[in-house]
Amino acid sequence: MIELSVAFIFGLLFGSFLNVVILRIPKEESVVYDGSYCYSCNTKLKPWHNIPLFSWIFLRGKCAFCQSKISVQYPLIELVSALIFTAIAAQYGLSFPAFLIALSFLMLLALSMIDFKYKMVPDSLNILAIIFAIFGAWSITGIIINFQNALLFAGGFTLLRFMLSYYLTSSVYKAGLKTKTPWNKHYDRTPFIEAMGEGDIMVAATMGALLGIKLTLVAIFLSALLALPVMLFLLNRSKEEQRVPFVPFLALATFIVFVYQSPILSYIEANY
Repeated sequence: MIELSVAFIFGLLFGSFLNVVILRIPKEESVVYDGSYCYSCNTKLKPWHNIPLFSWIFLRGKCAFCQSKISVQYPLIELVSALIFTAIAAQYGLSFPAFLIALSFLMLLALSMIDFKYKMVPDSLNILAIIFAIFGAWSITGIIINFQNALLFAGGFTLLRFMLSYYLTSSVYKAGLKTKTPWNKHYDRTPFIEAMGEGDIMVAATMGALLGIKLTLVAIFLSALLALPVMLFLLNRSKEEQRVPFVPFLALATFIVFVYQSPILSYIEANY
């Protein structure tokens, strides 16, 4: 019980910093040197205004200076981060590898929020997620295996991206041939269609390092199932609204599979 309490508190602290990362990295601001401040009145916050979770509750979700509303994102990210640390500590106890694994999931959480809000996946957070995942092993052999799995799924997603992009671009090109005239037949203005972002490839590498081959395949399938209802809901919307960020679904599926990896592996081994 004490270990879980410590993990929960650590998760809250790291979650508070994660909010800074989520807000500042897309704006290309420093996450280290500038103190926290209100984004409405630009007033620097006092230390007691930055107590994870509790400050938002005591301030009733409003800035202490200008009374502007403070987004519910702040306590939610802190709470989710605390739950991530607690869930991993419940499985592996308080250990350095478990700490690195928790940090990898926190990077995935930050990537999910940034992808959801800004449709971007910062390479800096992606690289940290991969590094934490690879070194979140209990031996040198485990680190090597994690690295191999990361490369395997990064390569697999890269190949899949190339094949899908080629197919989509070729389809558009063939459709465009029907509109060719003697005036424009020598000009090819077919845009190259990206079927998958580079950020998804790096997230796949993190998934491979965290889960291994079998569980990563399960997580990819689960992420598609999680995304399907959202995509169906947005089917009749505009093309811009239909651009569903996929990193949040990959991250959520990875965490679910990681937490329930033992029964999932038992089911796979019993049926195959």
